[in-house]
Amino acid sequence: MADLKKLAEEIVGLTLLEAQELKTILKDEYGIEPAAGGAVMMAGPAGDAGGAAAEEKTEFDVILKSAGDKKINVIKEVRGITGLGLKEAKELVEAGGKPVKEGVDKAEAEDIKAKLEAAGAEVELK
Repeated sequence: MADLKKLAEEIVGLTLLEAQELKTILKDEYGIEPAAGGAVMMAGPAGDAGGAAAEEKTEFDVILKSAGDKKINVIKEVRGITGLGLKEAKELVEAGGKPVKEGVDKAEAEDIKAKLEAAGAEVELK
């Protein structure tokens, strides 16, 4: 039990960059993917890593500004990108101005942006 508590404390203490690296390792080597952007891992270290992220922009948020004319196609793409259910993806698309994916590298962010724009959405990278 003490080992699990120690592991939990180590995970909470990760910087944003370390959390992203852990996510990549879990996904690539073990096939484990965090639910909806890994909010639990990113919640703790966001405050102390914010200054470093502002200096060298290595992580981006993909923001869906609007769904455009082809909302159904955009919902399908959002579901494929995020793994959300139909209802959650529809709510995200209809809300507008919400992040589809947070803390991704530039290449992945550009790829997601291209997919969403091809489906008819208006997308912004931050």
